[in-house]
Amino acid sequence: MNPDIHGLWPALLLPMDASGALDTPRAIAHAQRMLQAGCDGVTLFGTTGEGPAFTMAERKALLESLLGAGVRADQVVVTTTTLALDDAIELGRHASRLGVHRQMLMPPFFFNQPKDAGIVEAVSQVVRGIGDDRLKLLLYHFPAMSTFGFSHAAIAELVKRHPGQVVGVKDSSGDLAHSLALAKAFPQLAILVGAEPHVAPVMCEGGSGSINGLANIAPRLMKRVMSAPAQVAPADAQLILDLLQLLSILPGMPFVGVYKAMLAEQTGDNAWLHMRAPLSPLDNTELQSVRSGYRAITGALSQL
Repeated sequence: MNPDIHGLWPALLLPMDASGALDTPRAIAHAQRMLQAGCDGVTLFGTTGEGPAFTMAERKALLESLLGAGVRADQVVVTTTTLALDDAIELGRHASRLGVHRQMLMPPFFFNQPKDAGIVEAVSQVVRGIGDDRLKLLLYHFPAMSTFGFSHAAIAELVKRHPGQVVGVKDSSGDLAHSLALAKAFPQLAILVGAEPHVAPVMCEGGSGSINGLANIAPRLMKRVMSAPAQVAPADAQLILDLLQLLSILPGMPFVGVYKAMLAEQTGDNAWLHMRAPLSPLDNTELQSVRSGYRAITGALSQL
């Protein structure tokens, strides 16, 4: 187990009210449910949590409220991705002052395909700007979102520049070969996988765990898989695939909206259906397809 971070850290879905405002009480309750279900911690303001759509003030306030409600600082990864590096530094400093040293960063992605030198410098500026030796930074590799990723050379350079502060990679490439190569090339780093079917095979090769979206719906299922990655029950492996198929049961649905629809069906709380623009809620046909598909898969299951 990597001492810097390991285990299951759901990419936390965040609830809104009908106007698109952040629903802090529901967000806290959801985080607490994840921890009660056995998750090692939660990840705030990632892609699944619609993170870049929130203001600096909203992001600071939710982190403070979460800690104020009793979630420990060491149970949180806070994503500090912003379009301006100074904003990422401010969010990182704020989290560090609160004792939240596990942070995740994707460099600004409004320019396509920046060179490795620019990616490395962007991360370095944030690390230097935060100025906290206790920082435990995960590099957020999500080329489908950002148009670029962290090459092995860039990762190696960042680890060289910031030893003990750049501690891992959150790999959202969805490419098993890529995740396995990271685990092999960087055994000293925490490699956390985003693609749920890849979590077990990567852990068997030295991976540290997962930050993923499905854990919002099925935390106990993901914990079972991760507790014995070399001996995953076939029924659990199939259940993961079946649930993930709901993401594309109809074409063009935003995956965040599908996860929120599943959570609304699971909890009976339709407030989860709200999204923040530019994302929009599922239309009625999409929503009913997801709901009925979820019911057909889970039936009377209670150990998700």
